[in-house]
Amino acid sequence: VQEILEQHSKLYTCLKIDEGYNLGAARIRLRSLKAALNERKNKGYKLSKAEDKYQRHLFTKKMKSEHTIIAPNMSPIHFELLEKAFKLAGYQVVICPAIDRAAVDEGLKYVNNDACYPAIIALGQLVSALKSGKYDLNNTSVLITQTGGGCRATNYIAFLRKALVDAGFSQIPVLSLNPKGMEKNPGFKLTPSLIHRSMMSLVYGDLLMKVLYRVRPYEKVKGSANKLYDKWITNCKQALNSISIKKFRETVLNIISDFEAFEIIPKPKPRVGIVGEILVKYHPTANNDVVSLVEAEGAEAVVPDLLDFFMYSAFGQEFKYKYLSGTKREQVIYRYAIKIMELYRTTYRNALKASRRFFPPQSIYKTSEGASKILSLGHQMGEGWLLTGEMVELMEQGINNIICMQPFACLPNHVTGKGMLRELKRVYPESNVVAIDYDPGASEINQLNRIKLMLFSARDNMVG
Repeated sequence: VQEILEQHSKLYTCLKIDEGYNLGAARIRLRSLKAALNERKNKGYKLSKAEDKYQRHLFTKKMKSEHTIIAPNMSPIHFELLEKAFKLAGYQVVICPAIDRAAVDEGLKYVNNDACYPAIIALGQLVSALKSGKYDLNNTSVLITQTGGGCRATNYIAFLRKALVDAGFSQIPVLSLNPKGMEKNPGFKLTPSLIHRSMMSLVYGDLLMKVLYRVRPYEKVKGSANKLYDKWITNCKQALNSISIKKFRETVLNIISDFEAFEIIPKPKPRVGIVGEILVKYHPTANNDVVSLVEAEGAEAVVPDLLDFFMYSAFGQEFKYKYLSGTKREQVIYRYAIKIMELYRTTYRNALKASRRFFPPQSIYKTSEGASKILSLGHQMGEGWLLTGEMVELMEQGINNIICMQPFACLPNHVTGKGMLRELKRVYPESNVVAIDYDPGASEINQLNRIKLMLFSARDNMVG
């Protein structure tokens, strides 16, 4: 920002807003900015226009068959399946590695350290991949999502373009994957078949994550749960070759049946819910592989479905229509979108209801009811009320031990995560929630010790 503004001879000031309430420094900065503006005005200073270095390169129809499209990894289980869905649509998509510590260091070279941690990781993955030498840079594009809302994730694409120029990859086209048509490219289109396969991929991913995490801590033979998972991730990729709903339902039922019959040791262990910002919650690099940590400490990790985030985003139009500037048309469209997403989960939900071992996903309407006990549903930046709602959902299922993860510089999630713990404790006295901050400079030892302390309390409560 400083570089761009100074090129255009503009003044700026930077205000850092966090949980603190001492605004003295902010007032001084604003007064200094005002004084500088007045001085310029009195001297008749005129702004100069600088050359724009950041030119957009379109992804053309010809590029669809010729270009490799690199996309950042957010959730290894889900994105391995989404990669297959995009390839079946004719896009040569490659998902970045699930574990890549170097991506953080790479991201810090091109993204300001004050940017949110997920931005640093996502962009670091892409730049690291481009530097790897594995790809023909004249036939490579990159893909990144845009939420289209107030979250900083909407602006990742601008961060990325600047990073590509600074890293010497200015010729690389950038594709935006978003639900609002914010940026269009002639060679990229979300077709009905791609959307259909993507929805099946998300359901497969949520289901595999749920059943794997449920049985792995209790496996009789070390590694047998991962072996069964590997079998089904392969089968799911094969199933995506077909757009048949019948095949989709059969695959879902067979996954549940296979994991239902999986041999386990019936030894009770503490169940630990994992919630937080969407990338930090699912990405093992971002959260220092928190699921493996929880399991290594003798507990079971419970992670909410990724599809819930998409439903939460759509559900936000309900509040906007009732209380803000949303239109009836948007409300109806997004309500219908939720029904479609729930339709894909029908077989999944009904089968888990009948299961002796697994638990069905909760509807977004039920989650919103739980969240509304604690905060307003007007909290829609970042994970917003969904973060609180997931904690309520877990506690009402008897999972009182929760790791709530906030990335650096994500103020909305600090508010709806860490900021809600006191009220959650009042409503749910048995709650045992630890809030963990994740950023490039965070101490893994500190994170580990705090999680271990929470787990010690969880085991103590089980004994009690």
